[in-house]
Amino acid sequence: MSRSDTGGSVIERFGYRLSSIVERWMPSPFLFAILLTYLVFGVGLVLNQTGTIEPPNGGGAVGPVEMIEFWFGGFWGFLGFSMQMVVILMTGFVLAYHPTANRLLVRLAKLPNTPPQAVVLVAGFSMAVAWIHWGFSLILGAIFAREMGKVAHEKGIDVHYPLLCVAGYMGLGLTWHWGWSGSAPLLLTDESEVGEGTAFAVVSEPIPVTETIIHPYTITLTVLSILFAVTVLYLITPSGERARGITEYIPEEELYETASDGGEDVVESGERRSDEMVPAERINNSRVLGGLLAITGVAYVAWVLVTEGIELWDLNTINFAFLMAGILVWTNPSTYRDKFGEASSAAAGIILLFPFFAGIQGMMADSGLAGAIADLIIGLSTPETFPIFAWLAAALLNLFVPSGGGQWIVMGPSILEAADQLGVEFGHATMAFAVGEAHTNLLNPFWAIPLLAITRIKAREMFGYAAVMLLVLFPFLAVVLYLLPYGAF
Repeated sequence: MSRSDTGGSVIERFGYRLSSIVERWMPSPFLFAILLTYLVFGVGLVLNQTGTIEPPNGGGAVGPVEMIEFWFGGFWGFLGFSMQMVVILMTGFVLAYHPTANRLLVRLAKLPNTPPQAVVLVAGFSMAVAWIHWGFSLILGAIFAREMGKVAHEKGIDVHYPLLCVAGYMGLGLTWHWGWSGSAPLLLTDESEVGEGTAFAVVSEPIPVTETIIHPYTITLTVLSILFAVTVLYLITPSGERARGITEYIPEEELYETASDGGEDVVESGERRSDEMVPAERINNSRVLGGLLAITGVAYVAWVLVTEGIELWDLNTINFAFLMAGILVWTNPSTYRDKFGEASSAAAGIILLFPFFAGIQGMMADSGLAGAIADLIIGLSTPETFPIFAWLAAALLNLFVPSGGGQWIVMGPSILEAADQLGVEFGHATMAFAVGEAHTNLLNPFWAIPLLAITRIKAREMFGYAAVMLLVLFPFLAVVLYLLPYGAF
């Protein structure tokens, strides 16, 4: 099919041209991590040798050996947090692949009648779900994009499949860090992470989610951003010959496979009639045992939140809640175990890449590079412009360290110390940081790895449109962060 470069709106043509450039030049996520490793190593080494920056803990000049030591030290520095992130992803995967969720997505996919409607529905769904659970959104958004592509193919709707995939990724690119699984706000709810003797010594006591995630400022920011993003996606949806359907990326005969990468309804495998099972199999597949455990776990979470308050919501609580919710919806322990086995394939890329990005983080933190970037950008700000500079600092660091929690550990202390000096509320500063951390996920393919596997698309084929969204969001976020008041709510 020929691709016309004329016709359509200006923003539609711009999106198409940029996507073509990125598709030609963007490396794979793993190579992206390797290239960034060399870049940070070189920049950190040169700036230390010239005296431009220095290690935060002293120790004299930094040479190649020291930079390699920083890299190795960072490699294994946050294994506990890495496990929390993997559990978030895998619990989201298991819930997303329940047959009920799959059937719901198929029904929703039948609603749109035009390509822009299809893109907007996938994006709105992804961003709304990401506010609840980023892992759930990443997997459900990917499945929804694929199902929408299949239904559009059946109905003869010429929807551009790479843009559908970007729409499914928008939750990770915009709203996730403002919601219930946001790393930065949840880390501040843990009393062991704040106060004297911690990196966040400037914070005297835990900051509850009422000052971050469910503060009216954050809710308003989330709603405005979703409305703006879906409007832009509507306008840039390719039309005519530019639209490339799902069959240009997945052979038609493979569209309807029953598989864990986004095929037809997922069925519970391995089940037999109870009278055909030996006693051990009956125990392994006991819905009573599974259901009772799940109800106990979910009831405990509910009891804790009712008696202790929403302030207790943290990463461990959300992982426990979604782990129990997964057992509750699947009930059968053996089936649930099998689904976790399938989820491991979605987490494989993160397990491989996270240590490399943690190594980059180690070099940036221990060489003084991360602190210098934060101090430079935030040092230029005033109380009014501080949210904008906190956003930009996080957005820049996210290109090198795509872990929201990892970034917050490196940059969070500097941001909150600057906020304290300028009289900016800690909750306000934290959520401004969260804006930037999520924003440049639209350029870094790290978190898109599970989506790429499910949708069967290459990073370079979809990240052109992700880059368009990244650029268009810059002026919008700058205006909103400057004008939207925190203290007025």
